[in-house]
Amino acid sequence: MDLKALSLHLNLSMTTVSRALNGYSDVSLKTRQRVIEAAQTLGYQPNPVARSLARGKANAIGIVYPLEAGDVADPRFLEVVSGITEGLAPAKIDLLLASATHKGELDTYDRLVHGRRVDGFIVARTLRHDERIDYLRQTGVPFLAYGRSAQCNDYPWFDFDNEAGSVLAVERLVALGHRRIAYIHASLDYNFAFQRHAGFLQGMRMAGLAPEAQWLLPAGLARRSGYTAMSRLLDQPALPSAVIIDNNLAGVGAVRAMLDRGIAIGRDLSVIVYDGIPPDTLLTLKMTSVVQPTQQESGLRMAQLIQKVIAGDDLLADLQMLCQPEILPGESDGPCRP
Repeated sequence: MDLKALSLHLNLSMTTVSRALNGYSDVSLKTRQRVIEAAQTLGYQPNPVARSLARGKANAIGIVYPLEAGDVADPRFLEVVSGITEGLAPAKIDLLLASATHKGELDTYDRLVHGRRVDGFIVARTLRHDERIDYLRQTGVPFLAYGRSAQCNDYPWFDFDNEAGSVLAVERLVALGHRRIAYIHASLDYNFAFQRHAGFLQGMRMAGLAPEAQWLLPAGLARRSGYTAMSRLLDQPALPSAVIIDNNLAGVGAVRAMLDRGIAIGRDLSVIVYDGIPPDTLLTLKMTSVVQPTQQESGLRMAQLIQKVIAGDDLLADLQMLCQPEILPGESDGPCRP
């Protein structure tokens, strides 16, 4: 019996169970007694690394980011970091950003855990099957996932209803008369991209439309890859009347490719970009976008959640937050032209 199994048995977060077992006074006496009795009955054996971390206090939260991700150049990401920092400041908790290679991420987590340099983690850009989350669940280290994975019922997370956002985008374009809709997306290994892709397919089915395989184009999370994907789309003999782009980084490159080809955005080709186009691109055209709570607000909410995770005594359901998207109309889409 490990901490994860004990937490599932009690329907409590792993942090609450860990703090109860370690005698923290911020966990109610009733909850502590319930946890201890269940641990004795079920034969729970504590993980020494997690126990050591739980008894220490670094007054810091960690985010490990691979250098290749390019998010440090993304103003949206920096706004999230700003919100987290602002939300942690009143509690005198620092946000520690640690860089890593994709292959070395788990090693970085392991060093931070064993070095007791943080009290918990925010895991960003979650994957469908995420080894980082598996590692943190197994060690019992407090964490909050910024996004879900394929199996997300047993840990805290903050996320957006990505499928619903894509459905809204398709519905808007269909209402404008579009039937030939393309889709440019990030790697489907990322859970957000997988969900948004599923929402696009759902929205098309709901409208009685069959997606064209040649108009479903993968792109990375970078402006250059967005430019390349849009160029491939525009090189095709038969063109769509509208396109949805599932992330703002690729969206910047895709818009640049359209402008370079002389495409009149909103007339020749309608465009909807998830999260819009960052203001540093100096694009004067207001993009129609799928929007969520602002990055600053999202960061503040995550700061509140990770503090609750570390404090414990919250039901797991109260540590899982799903925000609903909406469409922000702009000038980049319009009625389908014959």
